[in-house]
Amino acid sequence: MSHAVLLVEDDKSIATVITEALREDGFEVTACESIERRDVLLGHGRFDVMLTDVMLQDGDGLASIDAVRRAAPDMPVIVLSAQNTLDTAVRASDSDAFEYFPKPFDLDELMHAVAQAVANRPSVEGVEEPEESALPLIGRSPAMQGVFRMITRVLRNDLTVLITGESGTGKELVAEAIHELGSRKTGPFVAVNMAAIPHDLLESELFGHERGAFTGAVSQQIGKFEQANGGTLFLDEIGDMPAEAQTRLLRALQSGRIRRVGGRQEIGVDVRIVAATNRDLVPMIGEGRFREDLYYRLNVVPIHLPPLRERPEDVGALVRHFLGQAASEGLPNRQASLGAIEALEAREWRGNVRELRNAIFRLALMAREEVIDRSAVDDLLPAVRKPEGESAKHGLEAALEAWFDEARPVDGGVYHAALAAFEKPLFEHTLQRTQGNQLRAARMLGINRNTLRKRLSELDITPENFARRS
Repeated sequence: MSHAVLLVEDDKSIATVITEALREDGFEVTACESIERRDVLLGHGRFDVMLTDVMLQDGDGLASIDAVRRAAPDMPVIVLSAQNTLDTAVRASDSDAFEYFPKPFDLDELMHAVAQAVANRPSVEGVEEPEESALPLIGRSPAMQGVFRMITRVLRNDLTVLITGESGTGKELVAEAIHELGSRKTGPFVAVNMAAIPHDLLESELFGHERGAFTGAVSQQIGKFEQANGGTLFLDEIGDMPAEAQTRLLRALQSGRIRRVGGRQEIGVDVRIVAATNRDLVPMIGEGRFREDLYYRLNVVPIHLPPLRERPEDVGALVRHFLGQAASEGLPNRQASLGAIEALEAREWRGNVRELRNAIFRLALMAREEVIDRSAVDDLLPAVRKPEGESAKHGLEAALEAWFDEARPVDGGVYHAALAAFEKPLFEHTLQRTQGNQLRAARMLGINRNTLRKRLSELDITPENFARRS
């Protein structure tokens, strides 16, 4: 039996692609471009599933979802959006959308979701309108949209989440979003940084201690687990946790009970665990520095935050957000020109989003013009010097890449062809550095002087041409 699909999309090219794909899969498709026309169609017909864009000609497709629910309470809704913030993904989740697809999306995945929606036909319950999130989790890049989708999938459950990513990518922001937008938002959010606490005090910090448990324990202390009861406990830099504390943490996660240091009574705790690390825990397991069973207990839902250099298309949106934030904190109200954004996109941002934020605040404070241009970026944000040796590494990589493109070596001949191409310039450059001194050149190259002489002859290199001229 053919199933009816209502497509609400005002981008004609996207609507055409989706319509043709759905019809090829056997669906009956009715398409429209506005909320007004959508409501008319829902009032006069029955549809098995609806696909809707968010920003339509006459309003917000999600803000008017209540009208859809009244007209078709059991109809699954799939949301499509080109917006670049976490808010849209969360709003889609809170509206009980069957699935959320950021644009551009994978057409095969979308077709699979439509088929699943028709087969499952879930019931829908009303939900409260969510508060607008102020968290700067922004990004239109596929990587960040994937992060948003993962966040929305853990909001209505208590599965343990492990967030990975470099320093400054926003791991704590993701943890806060999971808490503030999830089912535990009325409970406490407690964060503890494993790397900032001395190892001998970590267990006391997590589990608390009784009076007299150790020297200096002059009174009872409630630990982070008890403080987070009913809410979320964020364990940051989990890779820095010592082995003994790992064992106690694993026991607490398995049993849902903790015991204060020096205490005899076990205490039940109800916490959601979100952990984060900028380390690769897998090799640490092989080295015996991190418990494998604890890793699997934490890594139930993995969320990886990409470094900013891998998503330069998100820099512009972040710049605009941070300029607005700077203005709200009393700094001059600035805008960034296209040239300035292009200059910022070209930077590596080793400190990721945190470094970008600090740079934008500096530009907002020190720029002379209301509109920040490329020259202001170059003048006020000096380029970060690469670590010693890195520039040379990139230069060699560029030379090799250029050689591959030009020489197009055949399979099986790359090694010898590369040696032939690079050996002569290597020897010439070494002689240039040693001003033609063959003994010093041989030492620098790490070869025998006789071998050097032989190769210089074979390569038709005259050492005297590199000697210092008086």
